[in-house]
Amino acid sequence: MRAAIFGCAGPKLSDAEIAFFGDVRPWGFILFARNIVDPAQLRALTAALRDCVGRSDAPIFIDQEGGRVARLKPPFWRAAPPAARFGELASVDAERGARACYLNARLLAAELHMAGINADCAPLIDLAITSAHAIIGDRAFAGSAPLVAALGEAMCRGLLEGGVLPVIKHIPGHGRAGADSHLSLPVVEADLALLAQTDFVPFQKLAHMPLAMTAHIAYTAIDPDRPATQSKHLIREVIRRMIGFDGVLMSDDLGMAALRGNFSLRARESIAAGCDIALHCSGDLEEMRAVARGVPALAGDGARRCDRALAQLRPPAAFDPQAATRELQDLLGALWPC
Repeated sequence: MRAAIFGCAGPKLSDAEIAFFGDVRPWGFILFARNIVDPAQLRALTAALRDCVGRSDAPIFIDQEGGRVARLKPPFWRAAPPAARFGELASVDAERGARACYLNARLLAAELHMAGINADCAPLIDLAITSAHAIIGDRAFAGSAPLVAALGEAMCRGLLEGGVLPVIKHIPGHGRAGADSHLSLPVVEADLALLAQTDFVPFQKLAHMPLAMTAHIAYTAIDPDRPATQSKHLIREVIRRMIGFDGVLMSDDLGMAALRGNFSLRARESIAAGCDIALHCSGDLEEMRAVARGVPALAGDGARRCDRALAQLRPPAAFDPQAATRELQDLLGALWPC
């Protein structure tokens, strides 16, 4: 089994993809809008991906945050609110905000589980910083670290109770980025004391969660030369020691312009720095072949963490989606009219 997560090109696997995935045997897969037509097609695709690697529990990821980051969309799936709506409610009534966030996560998990998807790249627990780039924006719950941590915990709990693994992101914090890491490397110049008191806090509070995704960001106070994804010092001293995260550390997408070099190099440097899993999203087969050459077999601490993450998957608890939808609408009111 290779220490990688791969995408695929379309709504149905090609013969070349089937052969590649069967040979390389990545740990998991990730889906995007290009892979999704309708519920029946999606269930067939998730089953086919698992057949390729011969593992019924192979993790299949998706970015289903709500708001503008949602791969499953109407008319077949619900339009979920962005995270900021829960932050707005929680800033007035913390208990109601957390309850609404939990219900929303349970509804997301119900849709994902039915489709054969068992891992969601959410919650985003970066802080909302008004002076930062708009790439985060209303994807963040709030600017208050304790509030973000509480809502992040509620979302993780809802996903886990619905049979879906959460992925906290973007560790150790993307909120201060002045650029979009899809397009260039953001550089954060805040000092370590400030980061420890703010950006790192939600990740510390949720350090017991099974998976986290890195930030492709350089922090001058920690390692000015390398983004977090490829910084051995940052991963060892900040993510593993200061924050205390010992779950599966997966890179953000290797295809983003914040990283340099060919795909083999990007993958190799991410794993060498301390990422357990390299994530490649585009579905481009030649790029995936290059990534596969740059990642090792999943072994040692990485294998231990991956096994422990999958062991947290449980069948969904009893749940009434219609009642949850009514309660969620009542809690959000005008914040998210349905």
